[in-house]
Amino acid sequence: MTVKEFQERFGIIGKSKTIKDLCDIIMQVAGADISVLIQGESGVGKEVFAKAIHFSSRRSEKKLINVNCGAIPESLLESELFGHQRGAFTGAVESRKGYFEIADGGTLFLDEIAEMPLTTQVKLLRVLETREFMRIGSETVTKVNIRIIAAANKNLENEVLAKRFRKDLFFRMKAVTLFIPPLRERAEDILPLVDHFLENYCTENKIPFPKISTDALNLLTTYHWPGNIRELKNAVETSVALNKTGVITSRDFENLLMLRSENEINRNLPVTTRISPESADRELIYRALIEIKKDLLDLKNMARMHPVTEADSNDLKIREIKPLVVLEKEAILNALEYTNWHKRKAANFLGISERTFYRKLKEYGIE
Repeated sequence: MTVKEFQERFGIIGKSKTIKDLCDIIMQVAGADISVLIQGESGVGKEVFAKAIHFSSRRSEKKLINVNCGAIPESLLESELFGHQRGAFTGAVESRKGYFEIADGGTLFLDEIAEMPLTTQVKLLRVLETREFMRIGSETVTKVNIRIIAAANKNLENEVLAKRFRKDLFFRMKAVTLFIPPLRERAEDILPLVDHFLENYCTENKIPFPKISTDALNLLTTYHWPGNIRELKNAVETSVALNKTGVITSRDFENLLMLRSENEINRNLPVTTRISPESADRELIYRALIEIKKDLLDLKNMARMHPVTEADSNDLKIREIKPLVVLEKEAILNALEYTNWHKRKAANFLGISERTFYRKLKEYGIE
Protein backbone atom coordinates (compact mmCIF):
# COMPACT_ATOMS: atom_id res chain seq x y z
CA MET A 1 0.00 0.00 0.00
CA THR A 2 1.32 3.44 -0.94
CA VAL A 3 1.22 6.44 1.39
CA LYS A 4 -1.47 8.03 -0.80
CA GLU A 5 -3.63 4.91 -0.61
CA PHE A 6 -3.10 4.79 3.15
CA GLN A 7 -4.26 8.40 3.50
CA GLU A 8 -7.35 7.79 1.41
CA ARG A 9 -8.24 4.65 3.34
CA PHE A 10 -8.07 6.26 6.77
CA GLY A 11 -9.19 9.78 5.91
CA ILE A 12 -5.88 11.51 6.62
CA ILE A 13 -6.05 14.72 4.61
CA GLY A 14 -2.88 16.59 3.72
CA LYS A 15 -0.20 16.85 1.08
CA SER A 16 2.62 18.22 3.22
CA LYS A 17 5.80 16.19 3.62
CA THR A 18 5.20 16.04 7.38
CA ILE A 19 1.85 14.28 7.01
CA LYS A 20 3.22 11.89 4.42
CA ASP A 21 6.19 11.03 6.66
CA LEU A 22 3.84 10.39 9.61
CA CYS A 23 1.75 8.04 7.50
CA ASP A 24 4.87 6.22 6.39
CA ILE A 25 5.95 5.70 10.02
CA ILE A 26 2.49 4.44 10.98
CA MET A 27 2.57 1.91 8.15
CA GLN A 28 5.87 0.61 9.54
CA VAL A 29 4.87 0.32 13.21
CA ALA A 30 1.17 -0.55 12.95
CA GLY A 31 1.80 -4.27 12.62
CA ALA A 32 3.77 -4.48 15.87
CA ASP A 33 2.27 -4.34 19.36
CA ILE A 34 4.59 -1.58 20.50
CA SER A 35 3.06 1.35 22.40
CA VAL A 36 2.73 4.63 20.53
CA LEU A 37 2.72 8.16 21.94
CA ILE A 38 1.10 10.89 19.83
CA GLN A 39 1.89 14.49 20.74
CA GLY A 40 0.47 17.67 19.32
CA GLU A 41 -1.69 20.67 20.10
CA SER A 42 -5.39 20.32 20.71
CA GLY A 43 -7.32 19.88 17.48
CA VAL A 44 -4.51 18.61 15.23
CA GLY A 45 -6.18 15.23 14.68
CA LYS A 46 -4.45 12.88 17.12
CA GLU A 47 -7.51 10.60 17.29
CA VAL A 48 -7.52 10.20 13.49
CA PHE A 49 -3.94 8.91 13.60
CA ALA A 50 -4.77 6.61 16.54
CA LYS A 51 -7.60 5.07 14.50
CA ALA A 52 -5.28 4.62 11.53
CA ILE A 53 -2.78 2.73 13.72
CA HIS A 54 -5.46 0.42 15.13
CA PHE A 55 -7.32 -0.33 11.91
CA SER A 56 -4.12 -1.03 9.98
CA SER A 57 -2.88 -3.45 12.66
CA ARG A 58 -3.66 -7.11 13.21
CA ARG A 59 -6.01 -6.04 16.00
CA SER A 60 -8.30 -4.24 13.55
CA GLU A 61 -11.11 -6.79 14.01
CA LYS A 62 -11.14 -6.11 17.76
CA LYS A 63 -12.31 -3.05 19.67
CA LEU A 64 -10.69 0.36 19.74
CA ILE A 65 -11.69 2.03 23.02
CA ASN A 66 -11.18 5.79 23.36
CA VAL A 67 -10.72 7.24 26.84
CA ASN A 68 -10.30 10.97 27.47
CA CYS A 69 -8.33 11.07 30.72
CA GLY A 70 -8.98 14.80 31.11
CA ALA A 71 -12.77 14.44 30.93
CA ILE A 72 -13.12 11.88 33.75
CA PRO A 73 -12.92 13.11 37.37
CA GLU A 74 -9.78 11.92 39.14
CA SER A 75 -11.87 10.07 41.75
CA LEU A 76 -13.49 7.96 39.03
CA LEU A 77 -10.68 7.50 36.51
CA GLU A 78 -9.09 4.47 38.19
CA SER A 79 -12.44 2.70 38.41
CA GLU A 80 -13.22 3.53 34.78
CA LEU A 81 -9.88 2.12 33.62
CA PHE A 82 -9.51 -0.95 35.81
CA GLY A 83 -13.07 -1.69 36.94
CA HIS A 84 -14.25 -2.50 40.45
CA GLN A 85 -15.85 -5.18 42.55
CA ARG A 86 -19.24 -4.84 44.16
CA GLY A 87 -18.95 -3.02 47.49
CA ALA A 88 -15.42 -1.74 46.76
CA PHE A 89 -16.56 1.80 47.59
CA THR A 90 -19.74 3.73 48.27
CA GLY A 91 -21.99 3.48 45.24
CA ALA A 92 -20.38 0.31 43.85
CA VAL A 93 -23.63 -1.67 43.86
CA GLU A 94 -22.36 -4.17 41.32
CA SER A 95 -19.09 -5.39 39.82
CA ARG A 96 -18.03 -3.59 36.66
CA LYS A 97 -15.44 -4.12 33.98
CA GLY A 98 -13.03 -1.29 33.23
CA TYR A 99 -11.83 -0.11 29.83
CA PHE A 100 -8.79 -2.39 29.99
CA GLU A 101 -10.99 -5.47 30.13
CA ILE A 102 -13.43 -4.12 27.56
CA ALA A 103 -10.56 -3.49 25.13
CA ASP A 104 -9.02 -6.94 25.67
CA GLY A 105 -7.61 -8.18 22.37
CA GLY A 106 -7.84 -4.73 20.85
CA THR A 107 -6.45 -1.24 21.41
CA LEU A 108 -6.92 1.28 24.22
CA PHE A 109 -6.46 4.91 23.20
CA LEU A 110 -5.67 7.12 26.20
CA ASP A 111 -6.21 10.72 25.15
CA GLU A 112 -4.90 13.63 27.28
CA ILE A 113 -2.71 11.22 29.23
CA ALA A 114 -0.89 14.17 30.83
CA GLU A 115 -4.02 14.74 32.94
CA MET A 116 -3.80 11.28 34.50
CA PRO A 117 -3.06 11.41 38.27
CA LEU A 118 0.35 10.13 39.38
CA THR A 119 -1.21 7.29 41.40
CA THR A 120 -3.03 6.01 38.32
CA GLN A 121 0.14 6.39 36.24
CA VAL A 122 1.81 3.82 38.51
CA LYS A 123 -0.89 1.25 37.74
CA LEU A 124 -0.76 2.03 34.04
CA LEU A 125 2.98 1.37 34.04
CA ARG A 126 2.35 -2.02 35.64
CA VAL A 127 -0.17 -2.93 32.94
CA LEU A 128 2.27 -1.92 30.22
CA GLU A 129 5.02 -4.06 31.72
CA THR A 130 3.09 -7.12 32.92
CA ARG A 131 -0.23 -7.01 31.00
CA GLU A 132 -2.07 -7.57 34.26
CA PHE A 133 -3.92 -5.55 36.91
CA MET A 134 -6.49 -5.88 39.69
CA ARG A 135 -9.94 -4.37 39.81
CA ILE A 136 -10.58 -2.00 42.71
CA GLY A 137 -11.59 -4.12 45.68
CA SER A 138 -10.48 -7.38 44.07
CA GLU A 139 -7.75 -9.75 45.16
CA THR A 140 -7.61 -11.51 41.81
CA VAL A 141 -5.19 -10.55 39.06
CA THR A 142 -6.74 -9.98 35.64
CA LYS A 143 -4.63 -10.51 32.53
CA VAL A 144 -5.28 -8.59 29.33
CA ASN A 145 -3.86 -8.53 25.83
CA ILE A 146 -4.10 -4.97 24.60
CA ARG A 147 -2.14 -2.34 22.74
CA ILE A 148 -1.80 1.13 24.27
CA ILE A 149 -1.85 4.31 22.19
CA ALA A 150 -1.57 7.52 24.20
CA ALA A 151 -1.95 11.15 23.20
CA ALA A 152 -1.03 14.43 24.88
CA ASN A 153 -1.48 18.08 23.95
CA LYS A 154 1.23 19.03 26.44
CA ASN A 155 4.97 18.52 26.15
CA LEU A 156 5.45 15.41 28.30
CA GLU A 157 9.16 16.07 28.73
CA ASN A 158 8.26 19.36 30.42
CA GLU A 159 5.63 17.56 32.51
CA VAL A 160 8.28 15.07 33.65
CA LEU A 161 10.65 17.88 34.63
CA ALA A 162 7.82 19.52 36.58
CA LYS A 163 7.17 16.15 38.29
CA ARG A 164 3.59 16.02 37.04
CA PHE A 165 4.28 12.94 34.91
CA ARG A 166 6.30 9.88 35.88
CA LYS A 167 9.66 9.58 34.16
CA ASP A 168 9.52 5.76 33.98
CA LEU A 169 6.09 5.83 32.34
CA PHE A 170 7.24 8.48 29.86
CA PHE A 171 10.24 6.39 28.81
CA ARG A 172 8.01 3.33 28.54
CA MET A 173 5.47 5.17 26.38
CA LYS A 174 7.80 7.04 24.05
CA ALA A 175 9.25 4.02 22.24
CA VAL A 176 7.47 5.30 19.13
CA THR A 177 6.57 8.98 19.32
CA LEU A 178 4.61 10.80 16.63
CA PHE A 179 4.52 14.59 16.74
CA ILE A 180 1.72 16.17 14.71
CA PRO A 181 2.64 19.79 13.99
CA PRO A 182 0.03 22.56 14.30
CA LEU A 183 -1.87 23.58 11.20
CA ARG A 184 -0.08 26.94 10.96
CA GLU A 185 3.19 25.07 10.33
CA ARG A 186 1.79 23.14 7.35
CA ALA A 187 -0.25 25.71 5.45
CA GLU A 188 -0.23 23.54 2.32
CA ASP A 189 -2.67 21.19 4.08
CA ILE A 190 -5.30 23.88 4.69
CA LEU A 191 -6.94 24.01 1.25
CA PRO A 192 -7.23 20.21 0.88
CA LEU A 193 -8.87 20.14 4.32
CA VAL A 194 -11.25 22.95 3.34
CA ASP A 195 -12.29 21.01 0.23
CA HIS A 196 -12.77 17.86 2.29
CA PHE A 197 -14.93 19.52 4.97
CA LEU A 198 -16.91 21.42 2.36
CA GLU A 199 -17.67 18.28 0.36
CA ASN A 200 -18.63 16.24 3.42
CA TYR A 201 -20.90 18.92 4.88
CA CYS A 202 -22.72 19.69 1.62
CA THR A 203 -23.15 16.01 0.77
CA GLU A 204 -24.47 15.08 4.21
CA ASN A 205 -26.90 18.01 4.27
CA LYS A 206 -27.82 17.73 0.57
CA ILE A 207 -27.17 21.39 -0.18
CA PRO A 208 -25.46 23.03 -3.19
CA PHE A 209 -21.72 23.49 -3.07
CA PRO A 210 -20.88 27.18 -2.54
CA LYS A 211 -17.90 28.89 -4.10
CA ILE A 212 -15.12 30.26 -1.91
CA SER A 213 -13.68 33.60 -2.99
CA THR A 214 -9.96 34.25 -3.40
CA ASP A 215 -9.90 36.65 -0.45
CA ALA A 216 -11.50 33.98 1.75
CA LEU A 217 -8.92 31.40 0.70
CA ASN A 218 -6.11 33.87 1.40
CA LEU A 219 -7.54 34.49 4.87
CA LEU A 220 -7.77 30.77 5.61
CA THR A 221 -4.19 30.07 4.53
CA THR A 222 -2.67 32.99 6.49
CA TYR A 223 -4.71 32.68 9.70
CA HIS A 224 -2.76 31.19 12.64
CA TRP A 225 -5.43 28.56 13.58
CA PRO A 226 -5.00 28.23 17.37
CA GLY A 227 -7.72 25.55 17.32
CA ASN A 228 -6.06 23.75 14.41
CA ILE A 229 -8.08 21.33 12.25
CA ARG A 230 -11.02 21.30 14.67
CA GLU A 231 -11.33 25.08 14.39
CA LEU A 232 -10.98 24.94 10.59
CA LYS A 233 -13.75 22.33 10.30
CA ASN A 234 -16.12 24.36 12.48
CA ALA A 235 -15.37 27.55 10.53
CA VAL A 236 -16.04 25.92 7.15
CA GLU A 237 -19.26 24.22 8.24
CA THR A 238 -20.62 27.32 10.01
CA SER A 239 -19.82 29.60 7.07
CA VAL A 240 -21.71 27.27 4.71
CA ALA A 241 -24.69 26.99 7.05
CA LEU A 242 -25.00 30.79 7.39
CA ASN A 243 -24.27 31.68 3.76
CA LYS A 244 -27.17 32.91 1.61
CA THR A 245 -25.44 34.03 -1.58
CA GLY A 246 -23.70 30.87 -2.75
CA VAL A 247 -20.31 32.59 -2.49
CA ILE A 248 -18.30 32.52 0.75
CA THR A 249 -16.06 35.55 1.22
CA SER A 250 -13.55 36.56 3.87
CA ARG A 251 -16.32 38.55 5.58
CA ASP A 252 -18.15 35.25 6.24
CA PHE A 253 -15.14 33.97 8.16
CA GLU A 254 -14.15 37.12 10.01
CA ASN A 255 -16.76 36.74 12.74
CA LEU A 256 -15.87 33.07 13.21
CA LEU A 257 -12.12 33.47 13.69
CA MET A 258 -10.10 35.07 16.48
CA LEU A 259 -8.95 38.03 14.43
CA ARG A 260 -7.44 40.80 16.57
CA SER A 261 -5.05 43.64 16.03
CA GLU A 262 -1.47 43.33 17.25
CA ASN A 263 -2.11 45.93 19.96
CA GLU A 264 -5.10 43.95 21.27
CA ILE A 265 -3.08 40.74 21.25
CA ASN A 266 -0.19 42.30 23.18
CA ARG A 267 -2.51 43.98 25.67
CA ASN A 268 -4.61 40.92 26.39
CA LEU A 269 -1.99 38.20 26.23
CA PRO A 270 -2.39 35.86 29.22
CA VAL A 271 0.46 36.21 31.73
CA THR A 272 1.44 32.87 33.19
CA THR A 273 4.47 31.36 34.86
CA ARG A 274 4.14 28.16 32.79
CA ILE A 275 3.20 28.02 29.13
CA SER A 276 3.12 24.70 27.33
CA PRO A 277 4.66 25.01 23.86
CA GLU A 278 2.22 22.38 22.68
CA SER A 279 -0.89 24.32 23.65
CA ALA A 280 0.05 28.05 23.43
CA ASP A 281 0.02 30.04 20.23
CA ARG A 282 3.63 30.60 19.16
CA GLU A 283 2.69 33.70 17.25
CA LEU A 284 1.27 35.33 20.37
CA ILE A 285 4.35 34.38 22.37
CA TYR A 286 6.70 35.87 19.78
CA ARG A 287 4.76 39.12 19.82
CA ALA A 288 4.76 39.17 23.61
CA LEU A 289 8.53 38.69 23.67
CA ILE A 290 8.97 41.60 21.28
CA GLU A 291 6.81 43.77 23.52
CA ILE A 292 8.78 42.70 26.61
CA LYS A 293 12.03 43.59 24.85
CA LYS A 294 10.68 47.05 24.07
CA ASP A 295 9.63 47.50 27.69
CA LEU A 296 13.09 46.49 28.91
CA LEU A 297 14.73 49.03 26.61
CA ASP A 298 12.40 51.72 27.94
CA LEU A 299 13.27 50.78 31.51
CA LYS A 300 16.99 50.93 30.77
CA ASN A 301 16.62 54.41 29.30
CA MET A 302 14.63 55.55 32.34
CA ALA A 303 17.28 54.09 34.65
CA ARG A 304 20.02 56.13 32.94
CA MET A 305 17.99 59.32 33.30
CA HIS A 306 16.90 58.68 36.90
CA PRO A 307 19.51 56.75 38.93
CA VAL A 308 17.96 54.62 41.65
CA THR A 309 19.37 54.58 45.19
CA GLU A 310 19.88 51.34 47.10
CA ALA A 311 16.89 52.13 49.34
CA ASP A 312 14.70 52.80 46.31
CA SER A 313 15.89 49.57 44.71
CA ASN A 314 14.99 47.47 47.75
CA ASP A 315 11.57 49.10 47.95
CA LEU A 316 11.00 48.47 44.24
CA LYS A 317 11.91 44.79 44.55
CA ILE A 318 9.44 44.33 47.41
CA ARG A 319 6.63 45.99 45.46
CA GLU A 320 7.37 43.85 42.39
CA ILE A 321 6.91 40.59 44.29
CA LYS A 322 3.41 39.10 44.02
CA PRO A 323 2.09 35.88 45.56
CA LEU A 324 1.74 33.04 43.04
CA VAL A 325 -2.01 32.87 43.64
CA VAL A 326 -2.31 36.52 42.54
CA LEU A 327 -0.28 35.86 39.39
CA GLU A 328 -2.35 32.78 38.63
CA LYS A 329 -5.65 34.63 39.05
CA GLU A 330 -4.38 37.46 36.84
CA ALA A 331 -3.35 34.94 34.16
CA ILE A 332 -6.81 33.33 34.23
CA LEU A 333 -8.58 36.70 33.97
CA ASN A 334 -6.27 37.78 31.11
CA ALA A 335 -6.98 34.55 29.25
CA LEU A 336 -10.74 34.93 29.73
CA GLU A 337 -10.65 38.54 28.56
CA TYR A 338 -8.61 37.64 25.48
CA THR A 339 -10.97 34.80 24.48
CA ASN A 340 -14.12 36.82 25.25
CA TRP A 341 -14.76 34.50 28.21
CA HIS A 342 -14.66 31.35 26.09
CA LYS A 343 -13.56 29.00 28.84
CA ARG A 344 -12.34 26.11 26.68
CA LYS A 345 -10.13 28.40 24.59
CA ALA A 346 -8.87 30.13 27.73
CA ALA A 347 -7.89 26.77 29.24
CA ASN A 348 -6.01 25.86 26.03
CA PHE A 349 -4.08 29.15 26.05
CA LEU A 350 -3.03 28.53 29.66
CA GLY A 351 -1.95 24.97 28.90
CA ILE A 352 -4.29 23.31 31.42
CA SER A 353 -7.25 20.96 31.10
CA GLU A 354 -10.83 22.21 31.24
CA ARG A 355 -11.34 20.28 34.47
CA THR A 356 -8.43 22.06 36.15
CA PHE A 357 -9.55 25.39 34.68
CA TYR A 358 -13.07 25.11 36.12
CA ARG A 359 -11.62 24.12 39.49
CA LYS A 360 -9.45 27.27 39.44
CA LEU A 361 -12.47 29.43 38.54
CA LYS A 362 -14.33 28.08 41.55
CA GLU A 363 -11.26 28.46 43.76
CA TYR A 364 -10.84 32.14 42.88
CA GLY A 365 -14.56 32.92 42.80
CA ILE A 366 -14.53 33.88 39.12
CA GLU A 367 -17.99 33.64 37.58
